[in-house]
Amino acid sequence: MKTIQLTSIHFQAQPKRFRSLVLAAIATLYGAAPAVHAGTLPSGGRFVAGGGTIVSNGNAMTINQNGPRGVLDWDSFSIGHGNSVAFNNGTGATLNRVTGGNLSMIFGTLSATGSVYLVNPQGIVVGRSGTIATGGRFVASTLDANDSAFMKGGPLTLAGRSHAVVVNLGQIGSSGGDVVLIAHDQVLNLGSISAPNGSAELAAGQTVLLQDSSTSRQVFVKAGSHGNVTNVGALDAAQISLQAADGNVFALSGNHAAIRATGTAKRDGHVWLVADTGTVDMEATVSASNANGTGGTVDTSAATFAQDPLGATVRAAKWNLTTPRFTVTRSIGNTLTNSLNAGTSIDVATTQGNIDVGTNLGWKGNASLTFDAYGSVAVDKGVAIRNQGGGDLVLRADVTGIDNRGSIANNGTLDWSASTGIVTALYDMNGRYTPGTLLANKRWTPAAGSGLVTQITGYRLVNSFGDLQNVSHDLAGNYALGKNLQGGSITPIGDPANAFSGQFDGMGHSIANLSFNAVYSPVDGSPLPSGLFGVIGTTGVVRNLSVSGSSESIVNPAYTMAPAGLVAGLNQGHIANVFASGSIFSFDEMTLGGLAGWNTGLIERSAASVNVTGRQSYMGGLVGQNDGTIAQSYSTGAVQGMQHPSVPAGLVGVNTGTIEQSFATGQVTGDWQVSPYIGAITSGNSGTVTADNYWNVETTGVTNGGGAPSSHGLTTAQMGRASSFAGWDFGANGAWLMPAGATHPVLRWQAASALPPQ
Repeated sequence: MKTIQLTSIHFQAQPKRFRSLVLAAIATLYGAAPAVHAGTLPSGGRFVAGGGTIVSNGNAMTINQNGPRGVLDWDSFSIGHGNSVAFNNGTGATLNRVTGGNLSMIFGTLSATGSVYLVNPQGIVVGRSGTIATGGRFVASTLDANDSAFMKGGPLTLAGRSHAVVVNLGQIGSSGGDVVLIAHDQVLNLGSISAPNGSAELAAGQTVLLQDSSTSRQVFVKAGSHGNVTNVGALDAAQISLQAADGNVFALSGNHAAIRATGTAKRDGHVWLVADTGTVDMEATVSASNANGTGGTVDTSAATFAQDPLGATVRAAKWNLTTPRFTVTRSIGNTLTNSLNAGTSIDVATTQGNIDVGTNLGWKGNASLTFDAYGSVAVDKGVAIRNQGGGDLVLRADVTGIDNRGSIANNGTLDWSASTGIVTALYDMNGRYTPGTLLANKRWTPAAGSGLVTQITGYRLVNSFGDLQNVSHDLAGNYALGKNLQGGSITPIGDPANAFSGQFDGMGHSIANLSFNAVYSPVDGSPLPSGLFGVIGTTGVVRNLSVSGSSESIVNPAYTMAPAGLVAGLNQGHIANVFASGSIFSFDEMTLGGLAGWNTGLIERSAASVNVTGRQSYMGGLVGQNDGTIAQSYSTGAVQGMQHPSVPAGLVGVNTGTIEQSFATGQVTGDWQVSPYIGAITSGNSGTVTADNYWNVETTGVTNGGGAPSSHGLTTAQMGRASSFAGWDFGANGAWLMPAGATHPVLRWQAASALPPQ
């Protein structure tokens, strides 16, 4: 038999035409049919673990395995053109190890009912006429595995230093599992690989961990081999991964082939291209979609990126690119633009340095672009970034939140004049912001309930409790919470004389275990409004934030009904998409609310799960006293009042304003002096409670519905039926939703919100 020794083949970053010629030469070499004659079948096979039989009949061989797992050693394992090898191993797995000195060349057919692992340190080639079809996983590897570990099942480590390669020129498919090609130096796919219900994974490394997972990569590569993974063929699977930890990944575009991850009901469509300290050269179309038709995810990680001058295209819902530092050249810019125009949102993140945008970027549609820099972000002079559609742009410095003076320098133009999206620039508290030329859409209006004020906004990042307290130094500034904060005491931001008048965007982050330093009036010693924000002024906005903590035993010697809440003592502005949890307590006359003590502004799409306890106080699970508007908000905390004139209520203690499309589920209690004034939604109401007021008479024991007729007091069974709530909109675009099995309605925005559930 004629044999071919496959040695390491190194691909450096070369022009596309050069690589195509090299790969074509390899295809000719490995596709040569005379290398394996027609009568070739595996030889010298024997079970070394598990058991079964090996039966040959002419040009066919059948391996019948007795148990779920088995290991065979072979002198050689090649299949000539027109020959076949079949594994009858049920839904089990068979490990085949070649101990002889020849590579494995598959020019015929290899099939299995279950999984087949083929290990040959001399190399493995699937020729142009070769076909592999398994019901379970197929693995071809030049790295070896431990027999005992394989027989036990579970995660499997493969290791070795063979310099042979794994090459596919034919067709490899698994109907129910994965296809995995592994080598120390080189893995090449020039044919087609199909795993519609599993993953297709090509990996080059010294040590590779292979495990089962339906939610993430199944192959993890240890650095050390500097090997390369090259795909010029077609990859079609639920999930796809090309990995060469400290080598290079070449995702090329041979014969219009593509890399397609299509997902299943149990696996999201996902593609990984990983060369952490090497290069990812992407010139193919890479697509990821889910089984339900929605877009999937592409993750790319590399030290450097290379693209065709005309650019590649990623088609997915999200493309994440991670690299030490990033410069948008013309070719990379073409790839970003192609992908954005295909509807793919892109997030570029650097781990060590800056992001520099050196070429124009423009796209139509709703895809969004995010630049997350470890250091700073710069848009070069004369460069324009523009969107026509609903796409967002985020420029973020100091993405790790370490206060490294990361800055945003726009020396060009950000043109959102024809876009309904938003532009957000985030820079370190001690960094700089150069806005450059900003073109906003004169007809732009904020989305309902978003709390946004401007279409293009620059924010200083709050990354520590020191930064948070420093907000008081510029109460008119715009701020964004850069990361979750844990544990700390703060003096309330803003007071009646100097209210917070800027914007504070939590960006979906949280401030946990917060406590407050009480602040008293220098005039009469009475407590000033207490909360994370003492006073939010009429132009102030707080949004997209979760706060947990406690405010305990506020002393009020002046008995002035000072307001206190975990988020705000007094809100005169706008609170949107904010959640509070914890406790608040006072033994003196106060106005207490889980979210805000006193509201004269707007609170919308916000919630509290705060236990509120007070004496001679106005108390509400959400707000103590409302003279403004509360919309689509709720409270789940318990409220307890002690001693008249306390007026405790589930949502708002005393209401002279407007409450609409809101609810409370917390228990409300009081002593004998207070019980006549307890309210399910509000106790004292001279304002408006819209959309009718309903409450659970069985769980609350409350007969006061805040002005609603007593017939609106419902049983637990009635509370679980949408038909009980006359006038409430449960339609597709309505404010209310009755989930299956729920004991009461919830607000529709809750289903899509990042806030904790009610």
